[in-house]
Amino acid sequence: MALQATSRPTGVKETNSPLTDTCSNCSCKDLQHYMVLTEAEKMAIGPICFLAGPVTLLENVLVLGLIATTATLRQRPSYLFIGSLAVADVFASCFFPISFIEFHLFSHCDTATAYLFKLGGVIMAFSSSVGSLLLTALDRYLCIQQASSYKVLLTRRRALLSLLILWSVTIFISFLPLMGWRCPMELDPPCSQLFPYINHNYQACWIVFILVLLALILWAYAVILWKAHRHESSMVSLQESTGKGHARMRMDIRLARTFGLIVLIMVSCWLPTLSLMLADISYRLSRNEKRAFAFCSTLCLVNSAVNPLLYALRCRELRVSLLKHVQRLCGPGRCKRSTEDLSLGLPSAEPPECTAVSEDEIPRVSTIPLESISEAVNNKQQYIKE
Repeated sequence: MALQATSRPTGVKETNSPLTDTCSNCSCKDLQHYMVLTEAEKMAIGPICFLAGPVTLLENVLVLGLIATTATLRQRPSYLFIGSLAVADVFASCFFPISFIEFHLFSHCDTATAYLFKLGGVIMAFSSSVGSLLLTALDRYLCIQQASSYKVLLTRRRALLSLLILWSVTIFISFLPLMGWRCPMELDPPCSQLFPYINHNYQACWIVFILVLLALILWAYAVILWKAHRHESSMVSLQESTGKGHARMRMDIRLARTFGLIVLIMVSCWLPTLSLMLADISYRLSRNEKRAFAFCSTLCLVNSAVNPLLYALRCRELRVSLLKHVQRLCGPGRCKRSTEDLSLGLPSAEPPECTAVSEDEIPRVSTIPLESISEAVNNKQQYIKE
């Protein structure tokens, strides 16, 4: 107290008092319980963040640029959902690497407010990413379940409203700890052993929220595959009765491969992280389990890096837009032939909203475009009427 009461000479720069330094050291000492990586592990995990972060950012900025500069894509609800996914993954590529590198690699100690703001940004990014995946899956579900009235049910206005609701809910949930739903800096319950200041009850609510979103995604894809299988079975029986061949691969098999890859990557990236977060609520974690969580959490960023390849660049219309931009950059006539040849060789197992390109967009396309799910359902209805 005497040190605090002592007056300082005029012109001397004020320094932190011993009490302030002691409090700061106590805070950093408490945070050390969460900084569990060894130097060798930091060297191993560092390149993942330094590489995945910029790659994720560039991929999703490219997707957003293509959608924003193509008028037809901006009007399509399907591409609004893909754009929302890209925005969420852009946030993930910014918030997660910065907060992870500062905390786990450089052992930087933030105040509670600064730490919860960064963590809220990470939670918002990943929650909005999974929510956008759900909207994309529901879009595909409506495309097959309500094929005849799909355009009436899912208008651009309704798509924008659903995105507004999604982002409002995820932002509110993500920053609840910053708004007061937190616990003091202790390792004992109800405080999380994986995140400073996070209450176990909040952590449990967020896990349930993400699990519900993932379950709805799996349900939507299961219904799509079931509908596609039923349609293809009826088409095969009709072709056998009329004596026509079945030259192309069955649509349900193509969709099973595509959706199977989507589900495999999504489960592989999210299941380890969510499992360890549930374990955190159930019992006291060992140091090795905390270190495993630090590694598994980077898989969520890897998922954001893979999303543009799975959901955006597999869409034929988006690829055509990319090829047109490449042609403009190359100049007239310089790389037109190569881009047209590339468009012919691209895989065409895209989801329902990514239908085949018309001959006006790619003049030299001679192959028959693959049917979308909505077209397949309409054809099925015509066969039934006949």
